Amino acid sequence: MQLIQEQPDLSAYLAADDVVDHGHPVVLETADALWTATGGDPYAYAKVAFEFVRDTVPHSADSGDTRVTWRASDVLSTRNGICHAKSHALVALLRAQGIPAGFCYQLLADDDGTSPLVHGLIALRLPGAAHWSRQDPRGNKPGVDAQFTLDEERLAFPVRPDIGEVDYPELYAAPHPAAVRALRESADRPELWRKLPTAL
Repeated sequence: MQLIQEQPDLSAYLAADDVVDHGHPVVLETADALWTATGGDPYAYAKVAFEFVRDTVPHSADSGDTRVTWRASDVLSTRNGICHAKSHALVALLRAQGIPAGFCYQLLADDDGTSPLVHGLIALRLPGAAHWSRQDPRGNKPGVDAQFTLDEERLAFPVRPDIGEVDYPELYAAPHPAAVRALRESADRPELWRKLPTAL
């Protein structure tokens, strides 16, 4: 998919903020360990960082954890989060090693097209790459098999336009405010489900 950079300056996709806190010791320690394990190869590191967030941070809807995390360091510390939170963690890990990464979104729905909900994923741009590549660290389960690839996308949820699902083309340097607000203002996951955006 052709993504549209919200910010023309690539450095915006390396920045830290309250959500993507890649200067935090937990993020730096994790990033350094993964970087060392991959010999400092950006492609190998990006793949391992993706798999680390996908596989070692359970999606709270799968695990039953009712805690809500939103800051990247908290996601990595508690090993818990929904798709948006896990995307924050992966972007932080990528940026910590100088790999530009940003946030993109899908509008998903139930099989009958009802109950729309905004789903968060990421895109990264490795050195020398001509384009951004979307990745979905949501976490696999029966029927969901997201994989790291720079060519043909292997996302958790390919959209179904016939029932109103949408791939939003914008690539954001910071997480979308509506998603962050829902995460920050929810005391637990049941409340979060009620507050998550149903469109962008």
